[in-house]
Amino acid sequence: MTVTGLSATLPPVGLPGLDPSLSRLVEVDGGGADAGNRRTWHVLDTGAALAERGLTPVGTIIAVHGNPTWSYLWRALVNASLARATANGPAWRVVAIDQLEMGFSERTELRRTLAQRITDLSGLVDALGIHEPIVTIGHDWGGPVSLGWAVQNSERVAAVIALNTAVHHPEDAPLPFPLRVATARGVLAAGTTGTTAFLDTTLALADLDPAVRAAFRAPYATAARRSGVGAFVADIPATAADESTPALRALAEGLRDLAVPALLLRGPKDPVFLEMHLDDLVDRLPHADVHRYEGAGHLMAEERPYADAVLDWLAERVVPGAAAPAPAPVDETPAPAPLWDALTARRDDDDVAVIDMATRRGDAPLRVSWRQLAARVDELAAGLDVLGVRAGDRVSLLVPPGPTLTAALYACLRIGAVVVVADRGLGIRGLSRAVRGAVPDVVIGEVAGLAAARALGWPGRRLSAAALPAAAMRALGVEATLADVARAGRGRTLPAPPTADADAAILFTSGSTGPAKGVVYTHRELSGLRDALAEHFAVRPDTGLVTGFAPFALLGPTLGTRSATPDMDVSAPRTLTATAVAAAVRASDAEIVFLSPAAVRNVVATADVLTADDRAALARVRTFLSTGAPVGTALLRRAQELMPNATAHTPYGMTECLLVADVTLPEIEDATASGAHGVCVGTPIGRGRVRISAVDAEGRATGAPTTEAGVTGEVVISAPHLKRGYFRLFLTDREATRDLGDLRGRWHRTGDVGHLDAAGRLWIEGRLPHVITTAEGPVTPVGIEQDVEAVPGVVRAAAVGVGPVGRQVVVVVIERDPGVRRAGVASAGLTEVVRGATDQKIAAVLAVPTLPTDIRHNSKIDRTRLAAWAARVLAGERPTAP
Repeated sequence: MTVTGLSATLPPVGLPGLDPSLSRLVEVDGGGADAGNRRTWHVLDTGAALAERGLTPVGTIIAVHGNPTWSYLWRALVNASLARATANGPAWRVVAIDQLEMGFSERTELRRTLAQRITDLSGLVDALGIHEPIVTIGHDWGGPVSLGWAVQNSERVAAVIALNTAVHHPEDAPLPFPLRVATARGVLAAGTTGTTAFLDTTLALADLDPAVRAAFRAPYATAARRSGVGAFVADIPATAADESTPALRALAEGLRDLAVPALLLRGPKDPVFLEMHLDDLVDRLPHADVHRYEGAGHLMAEERPYADAVLDWLAERVVPGAAAPAPAPVDETPAPAPLWDALTARRDDDDVAVIDMATRRGDAPLRVSWRQLAARVDELAAGLDVLGVRAGDRVSLLVPPGPTLTAALYACLRIGAVVVVADRGLGIRGLSRAVRGAVPDVVIGEVAGLAAARALGWPGRRLSAAALPAAAMRALGVEATLADVARAGRGRTLPAPPTADADAAILFTSGSTGPAKGVVYTHRELSGLRDALAEHFAVRPDTGLVTGFAPFALLGPTLGTRSATPDMDVSAPRTLTATAVAAAVRASDAEIVFLSPAAVRNVVATADVLTADDRAALARVRTFLSTGAPVGTALLRRAQELMPNATAHTPYGMTECLLVADVTLPEIEDATASGAHGVCVGTPIGRGRVRISAVDAEGRATGAPTTEAGVTGEVVISAPHLKRGYFRLFLTDREATRDLGDLRGRWHRTGDVGHLDAAGRLWIEGRLPHVITTAEGPVTPVGIEQDVEAVPGVVRAAAVGVGPVGRQVVVVVIERDPGVRRAGVASAGLTEVVRGATDQKIAAVLAVPTLPTDIRHNSKIDRTRLAAWAARVLAGERPTAP
């Protein structure tokens, strides 16, 4: 029976983004508990609009909203589908529904459970005469409704898509806090129906335009019209005894048999649908493409361009007659030796494998032999297996570089667990975002890391790297120490090792070009990195390696050579001193020293305290490496003066491919004598390949990848040790491999801009987002910065673009020596000198006490931040520091 005055109606005209001609009311025979009644639904339907254009849809997208939204949530998808529907392209019909009791659909007296809502949706689909192929998309509690219908009608379904949602919540875990509040006795009715509190809270989860917020409120103006909001919350299956629990369990298990393409999109800042809910969906739909829109939240559809992503994905994965996506290239080369092969080979060797200069045993640094390390790795590996850690489980390692981290890392690799590495250099917010996004099954940490895991609610079982009092174990939620794990594994047989193509690690980027991304490597790719490094730099068992650069601090054991970590905070490169490097070299008799640019800068700055013994130790070094950011020639020269018998190298790479190209100081000096702009990073290492995709007038890399000399564009790379992909960043993966033309094998768009010279050497000229699009054409920043940094008194410089794309002007921001006290416009005299130092037109010169840099490397200039600041200053705002 329909409640008087609450029948279905059409939305008011004038709601932003909503074409009223797409609204319609549909009468549907009720089913299930509603059998015998006829209900009226409001839907947004593009079918008639497509017919008017003479277009036949290739299929229908059924969009199901959650609580307390309505079909208005899907207006971007509705509008984008019509905008992209042409005679030559796929035309998808979109039917965005208002569930009964919600939006502008009919209110009834029936209490609608999950099972009933799935039955309701079936009746509507049949009433609308929707034929295959059908794609479902759902958000919030519309996710279980749409996925439940898909499971029951799998033969009709071409694909499923889900935004922030869940189909399972662990029985031993409390509901997310907002739902606990909303469902609390005495709060539910008042918060969801009697007042607009639940609606207000939901809409506050995104920064909405007031008119859009008002549009979402439009169907829920009175308590009677909000009755469905409260009923939806009341139906949340929180316990086994709840009425909708059987239906939720049935659809959750049914998803495991749903083999159609699946796309999972998520806003991670959602307080209701958590990372564990996404992890559960991925477990049930392991073939799904997944993308996390970092920074977005529950109302992701209001914050990110998801509609274009959905339609692009459908064009690739689902459109009938479309070419199937090319399968991932298969590396048919023989599998390289496993990462722990050197440990196995030297397991009876009492020579030193690892030296930790920061940990003392009496007056000497901690030394671990190959025999000790191999035994510890085996014990930990077997012990983790006893604890139930399995191949594919993700293990977050929050332990500083040293013997403990080394043993834990190789133990995880040996049993096929996927190690998650995100260092403290990301800052607490960045580190927390990375760890939570990786959804680790296990967290292994020192006290600080475990305390952060507890305080910030990171997922995963917790193991302590060090012994802790029982009270501290309980307070931190720690179930065992690594010593306990080792004892549990002592004498036990190890499980079968992982295959070469199994995932091995998720390494997080520095966050200097946006939120840190998890880069996934397989065992084959990490072994390829080891082999490329060993071959290119002639690493032998007696070579010795000092690593003050976190990404490479763990390579010694897999290279089969002893390694030493200097006494420093590896996550803060500027803490490394020349004395600490000398001590590490002396202790390990190392021939290779590997440092980050920021570390090199401080090593050079502290060289005046070196003793004669220190200098003698450094004189034994034959190879000096610095990577992670561009290193100036002058700084390299000063570093080589400290290691006079070493060849200075500056390998070029990134988290996605840690070694791409390499160049020595003599080669740099020879190359720069030509007067070319940019940073010469040399030629590809080993089997690596480099191409350039030319940039257009708007700064986009649109050119076909080429090896032609002198073409400026985005650097495109390939190597056996290139990443497999990004962790749950499907769209980022696609962007990194777009428009590669006829290139064969695995390639990656780096986001770096540069050119190849006639000798095949690669020159880096900046980042793609930092290309300045002037009226005369695109300009890269690094060459300008090099010219300006030659001006006496200028420590560092950054060239940025200000203004609209295609008509930007070049603004130079400088850091002076001695530093200026206040940021602002440079003096007329200095401006004239800077303009005279370069051939490029300079619109303005600004001076700052310190140029902003990224957190991890302390060396990559944040040009995006500077450009925004420069624009404000030139617009007349008070010039505070950027």
